[in-house]
Order: sequence, then C-alpha cells, then structure tokens
Amino acid sequence: MPRFLVVLDVDSTLIENEVIELLADAAGSGATVAEITASAMNGEVDFEQSLRARVATLAGLPDGVFATIAAKIRVTAGVPELIAGVHAAGGRVGVVSGGFHELIDELAEDLGLDYWSANRLEVTDGILTGGLVGPIIDAQAKAQTLTAWANDFGVPLAHTVAVGDGANDLPMMAITGLAVGFDAKAPVRDEADVLLDVRDLSRVLPLLGL
Repeated sequence: MPRFLVVLDVDSTLIENEVIELLADAAGSGATVAEITASAMNGEVDFEQSLRARVATLAGLPDGVFATIAAKIRVTAGVPELIAGVHAAGGRVGVVSGGFHELIDELAEDLGLDYWSANRLEVTDGILTGGLVGPIIDAQAKAQTLTAWANDFGVPLAHTVAVGDGANDLPMMAITGLAVGFDAKAPVRDEADVLLDVRDLSRVLPLLGL
C-alpha cells in the first residue's frame, strides 16, 4: 500500500473557527475582518493584501490574548481519526495555514501532526503591532510547502492529498494527487477532485483506501 502525505488547511478545515476573526472580535474589529475574510476565501481579493489589512486591526492587543483564543478553538470532527488512520498506514499529516503559529503550534503538537507551517504575528513588548514577521504563507507558499514536505517524506506528488476550502488552497490542490474540497467555497468546488460537505474529516480515509 502506498504511503500518503495528507496536507490540510487549518481555519474552517482542521478547526471549526477562523482564528483571525476570533482575534478581531477581541480587538473590536470583528465585522470588518469577517467581511475581508469572506472576500479572500472566495478569491475576490489578493490574499496577502487581505491578510495584512486584517492583521493591522489587531494592533494594541496584548499577547495574553493567544491563551484566550486557544481555549475557543474547536477541532473539526474526525481529525484524530484521520491522523491515526494515516499514521497507521505509514503516512504523514501536515497543516499549512494562512493563520498564525501562535495558535497553531500547540494544537499541532497536541494532535501529533508531522508538519505545520503558518504566519507569525509581530509582537513588541507583549503587544501586537498589527504587523507580520517573516515570509507570508499565501496560496503559492502553500503549494511550495506541500512540495517540500513530499520531498522530505520521500513520496511523489501523486501520493499527496490536499484538503481545503478556500481560494488560497487552490495552488496546492492543483499539484496534489487528490484535491479534497471540504465544505468548500465556490472557487474550490469548481476545481476539487472530491467534495466533502459533511464536516467530518475521517471521511477522507475511505478516499485513500483506509
């Protein structure tokens, strides 16, 4: 049986939440950020520009907000089963996110993920500046990351699976062996190989013969 690398989006895929919106609610900019997020996920605006605009509204939040937001995150049904099933078959699971390391790192470790990558918020003297640090994980970076992980694992792209819901997932879905649209927005519904509209990620396992 071939080994698979399964790579998932995070917000509204691995988890039920949109973390940027939870942070924005804490900053009092929730409505504005939710509107920008919807436009970005539907491919109506450039992802990096939209991300920077949303993050700018977080300026002034104390970094203690991360613990508060982490307590609100809900993992999507079927995630532990998906990870266990892929691991039992000798595969690996990673997540690549337009979200933030500050919320994803602990979650990824707790879930036993093999790989994860995300953006990093700029914090100075314990306060969010409204900026980002380091390379931006945008649509192309997601595809590049999936390719790098496949190389690290030693599997061809034909043995990779991408699971996502938004327009910024399309480039990685285009190069993968199987593209799964999970409760997906319109642009992804048009391009995915398979659509899963029941919010249970264990349903990916039968697609892999597991």
